[in-house]
Amino acid sequence: MASSNTAEPGPISKFPAPGLRHSQRFITTYNKEGKGVFLPADDGDHHKIMVGGHAVANIIYSTLGNPVDLKDEKDIKYARENEPGLHIQNGTVVRLIDFAPGLDSPMHRAMSIDYGIVIEGEFEITLDSGESRIMRPGDVSVQRATFHKWRNCSKDKPGRMLFILLDVEPFSINSVEIKEDLGDLAPEYEKH
Repeated sequence: MASSNTAEPGPISKFPAPGLRHSQRFITTYNKEGKGVFLPADDGDHHKIMVGGHAVANIIYSTLGNPVDLKDEKDIKYARENEPGLHIQNGTVVRLIDFAPGLDSPMHRAMSIDYGIVIEGEFEITLDSGESRIMRPGDVSVQRATFHKWRNCSKDKPGRMLFILLDVEPFSINSVEIKEDLGDLAPEYEKH
């Protein structure tokens, strides 16, 4: 999410961003009698300060495979032990991102279908064609592996979005294979 407005260190040093509510994650499982129960509440297994403190990502959950294997809580173990890249091939990622005021991401494309839901604040999504839309709390984008960027429209308040990313089959447009291109975001999602 490097951008011209990220030259100075950002205000975010942990999750949640200052001024945003601490969100909780509630995972269900089964007890010995086969009844649904909750695991202890938490705020996710993986938090990552991004763009020099201008954003923080919180991985809510991730899975590998389709359908997801729930036997012996394999999915829970996978989510705890594996911090995903931007998306997971043949899997899913659910990620909260808190954006610093005014943050403007670079254009990027993941090979995924992304459901982007505004939780707090107002955001602008812009496509490489130049088309853009303003999104407010409760608005949802269905971003289908296109080049796009995000901007927190507020100059003085952080904003929060929830992203649900699902892997997609390879495809072409006008005989040109569409490929992932994270641009300046690439270092943020390199495997450690």
